[in-house]
Amino acid sequence: MTMRRLIARLALQEDLNFLLTNRIPRQTLTHFMGWFSKIEQPLVCRASIAVWKLFADLDLGEARQTRFRSLHDCFTRQLKDGARPVDATPGLLVSPCDGIVGACGRIAGTQLIQAKGFPYTLPELLGDPALVERYRDGSYVTLRLTSSMYHRFHAPDDCHVDRVTYISGDTWNVNPIALRRVEKLFCRNERAVVEATLAGGQRILLVPVAAVLVASIRLHCLGDLLSLRYRGPNRIACAADYRRGDEMGWFEHGSTIIVFTPPGFALCGGIAEGSRVRMGQPLLQAPALNTAATCPDDNPPENRCALEAT
Repeated sequence: MTMRRLIARLALQEDLNFLLTNRIPRQTLTHFMGWFSKIEQPLVCRASIAVWKLFADLDLGEARQTRFRSLHDCFTRQLKDGARPVDATPGLLVSPCDGIVGACGRIAGTQLIQAKGFPYTLPELLGDPALVERYRDGSYVTLRLTSSMYHRFHAPDDCHVDRVTYISGDTWNVNPIALRRVEKLFCRNERAVVEATLAGGQRILLVPVAAVLVASIRLHCLGDLLSLRYRGPNRIACAADYRRGDEMGWFEHGSTIIVFTPPGFALCGGIAEGSRVRMGQPLLQAPALNTAATCPDDNPPENRCALEAT
């Protein structure tokens, strides 16, 4: 096969993927999937999981339970104790979830990257001038969860969560194909902005972004399920304390979490676009550890994902 034909075939596959996952009544299909996935009928559940395995690398060997009541029960499965060791090194933020690292690095003022050539800004994502200034020139890591991954997310360090801002939106797919085609996709989709204070006083953000077939985010610090049907106040006060690794909530399916830190934090070695991480592995280091051997600040270029300002 010539290179030209190979490129044409890959482009066609991308076109089909994009059409099948985005040029559809996204919110209607998402509502349907939310209803269907909760059907507690053994035959429906087994058949649905079997079809899922045909299209995804679904490994249930780490799941705490061996049988599931519904497809939703499988989506939101818990893991066996010890399946995700949590790094205990002081001053590190660990990954809040299993995921594939997308764009990451330093925020150029208020601009950051969704995918190569597609920037977006903190004001567009967060909608809060005070938060924008707090994270100006800070660092970020985008973590994408595929449909077959473990869907629960956890505290990246000891912290206190005092506010969640829910922002209703669309349900575009958040896979790499869509990120290369839809500008400012994270700013269009439904998302929650979770504000937390670390034990050392630094403030961090976790921004879970929903997607097609997902559009439901469960946070333990809130009483309600955040979803497309949620019509409560945008800013929701709460008070919840977490230890590093404590479960904070889950997606109803795979999606994305963006971790934000103020200036001074740095990426840990090995954190680069395309790398896979598991919940509990080192992700970012606090300023006091920037020279520590466990997470050096002078990582070689292949281990960093610095934002190139445009």
